Amino acid sequence: MKRAALIAGLILLPLGWAAAIVGGMTGHMAGHMIAVAVAAPLVAWGLHGSRLDPAARWPRTVTPMAMMLMELVVVWGWHVPSMRTLADGSGVWLAIEQASFLAAGLLLWSAVFAPGHRAGGIGALLLTSMHMTLLGALIGLAPRPLYASMDHGMEDQQLGGVVMLMIGSASYFVGGLAMLAGLLKMREEPA
Repeated sequence: MKRAALIAGLILLPLGWAAAIVGGMTGHMAGHMIAVAVAAPLVAWGLHGSRLDPAARWPRTVTPMAMMLMELVVVWGWHVPSMRTLADGSGVWLAIEQASFLAAGLLLWSAVFAPGHRAGGIGALLLTSMHMTLLGALIGLAPRPLYASMDHGMEDQQLGGVVMLMIGSASYFVGGLAMLAGLLKMREEPA
């Protein structure tokens, strides 16, 4: 099961990166969401418990709340218009952007899956769901184009915001609820 998750996550990454390169704002947002909210949890689950698991390697650093904050800074930082322009104008910066999205997502999900972090993991995922919802809403409901470098029109920007709302928010929210259900089930079982 873990191996299949790892392979699926690794297959999804180049598809997301291709969408980010050629798909306008909507494709770009789909690429981001595939990296942080779809491929990253699959890869993190595939690495869980192995010697390559970041939370197992650096347990004092890779904690749910710390990684949630790091992911918030990465995601919001790359959506500042000047940073968007930087990434859109250079293949090197675009690669750095996409790698940072993957790293932030992988570290967050790895921390969430780590033993002993269930409650913190639930909180981190639900807070991430909230900040993804807010950013998606801000992008989708903006009264004017936010990204001059992405000359695809307001409809494309609005749809990009909706993609972030739907995929990003849902992935973290569902992940948080699933972890909460698991925690409640553990508490119900007799010791």
